[in-house]
Amino acid sequence: MADYVVVGGGVAGCVIATRLSEDPDVRVLLIEAGPTDRNPYIHMPVGFARMTGGPLTWKLKTAPQEHAMGREIPYAQGRVLGGGGSINAQVFTRGRPADYDAWATECGCPGWGFEEVRRYFVRSEDNDTLAGAWHGNDGPLGVTTPCPQPATRAFVRACQQYGMPLNPDFNGPVQAGTGPYQITTRDGRRCATARGYLRPAMGRANLEVRTGVRVSRILIEKGRATGVAIEGSDGAEVLRAGREVIVTAGAIGSPKLMMLSGLGPADHLRAHGIEVVADLAGVGADLQDHYGIDIVYETSGPLSLDKYNRWWWAASAGLEYALWRRGPVTSNIVEGGAFWFADAAAADDPAALPDLQFHFLVGAGVEAGVPAVPSGSGLTLNSYTLQPRARGSVRLRSARAEDAPVVDPNFLGAPEDLGTSIRGLEISREIMAQPALARFVKTEHFPSARVKGRSALEDYARRYGRTSYHPVGTCRMGGDEGAVVDPELRVRGIEGLRVCDSSVMPRLVSSNTNAPTVMIAEKASDLIRGRQ
Repeated sequence: MADYVVVGGGVAGCVIATRLSEDPDVRVLLIEAGPTDRNPYIHMPVGFARMTGGPLTWKLKTAPQEHAMGREIPYAQGRVLGGGGSINAQVFTRGRPADYDAWATECGCPGWGFEEVRRYFVRSEDNDTLAGAWHGNDGPLGVTTPCPQPATRAFVRACQQYGMPLNPDFNGPVQAGTGPYQITTRDGRRCATARGYLRPAMGRANLEVRTGVRVSRILIEKGRATGVAIEGSDGAEVLRAGREVIVTAGAIGSPKLMMLSGLGPADHLRAHGIEVVADLAGVGADLQDHYGIDIVYETSGPLSLDKYNRWWWAASAGLEYALWRRGPVTSNIVEGGAFWFADAAAADDPAALPDLQFHFLVGAGVEAGVPAVPSGSGLTLNSYTLQPRARGSVRLRSARAEDAPVVDPNFLGAPEDLGTSIRGLEISREIMAQPALARFVKTEHFPSARVKGRSALEDYARRYGRTSYHPVGTCRMGGDEGAVVDPELRVRGIEGLRVCDSSVMPRLVSSNTNAPTVMIAEKASDLIRGRQ
């Protein structure tokens, strides 16, 4: 029997299993539904372009989006050891201090203010460029600031010509500005938590990792979680937990498992014939995500990484990478970006916080639903609203564990979200028209310069926006009756059960979500061990 059963070997699960097994006197079992992270494309930073729509995901689609032309939008979530951290674009941003201070002061989560969580960001990080109070240099997670492609350098100059300041560190005290993204790589290879945390711990006698195993429900006896029921190649089995069951299946998988186990909105559970163990209305509610919108440009020459789709360029790049771990294969494609204001006047207000994030991709057709260019050399600029007002949900499709849940992010469900998104498109075009980039750009390929005016841009935003793969909030933390877990991540009303992943975020952070999820897992490890 394991002392701790960790359900979900994604970003958070790999961290928690590693940290808990540092104590040789406890036994830890980590369970992952997907395979191990052996696919070679995982470890090549540029390989993420092949991962987000590939076999190492759950192949989810959203429910028809009422405010996005009724579309069922592809919704990639990792199904592999390392989870989303093994298939994402490796962008490493924490959000801003105000995000975490709001968790503590506005969302009923004492202990989660920025000064209280900063040490967990620092503890996780092995930054090869930056140091000091804001960064760590000996943590498990490799973080680099790579040398960007010429197009990315031109983008950063263009943003400055637009009026943004250069920001060399989005993970420092100031978020606004433009610059290169830090990414989770080490020595030219992706450094997901499966590699940075879990792999060095795999030899521990007290740590067992089982892949290809689906957990169908959490076992709860007399108000206490005592283990899990699993389905694998050897059939059904019950695995007991001596101390705690820790759910780290992500913002989609965690609420699904909770509901399958009788923990969730009572009426919804009864509708699927599931016995109600605890009526927790917040399970599966409050889904938040960033709705990204892309503009694609054709370049006037082979400026982008798209040229490496041709075999002779690909062979050259592959050889360079195999011999020296350098070259275009070490690029994560999303090399640079910016945080800025939808309202131009806010840029002059020192108290204002950015409400838009931009990702510059040195390529086109990288993401599902985003077109390539006919010439084979394109650039993409993506933008999204940092603090969307809309809230969605995750609900069961049936009582069968093998059935995908109903995921409804309710994209653009708040009018404010649409307005900010339109400003993101307008600013994107203004950036791309600056001298630093204009000389490289042949034409706007998608949606094309013919799409202009408020009505046309609204139509485009509704018709072509997509997920940014940042779902959170579906088992949110807080002190109110609607919260699923308390600030120590314990499930309300159930002993021996915690949820410790991105689903507990009470409010979406103003950034990518990988780094904050690692922080949550680091802090959770200390909470579980009683080290707070």
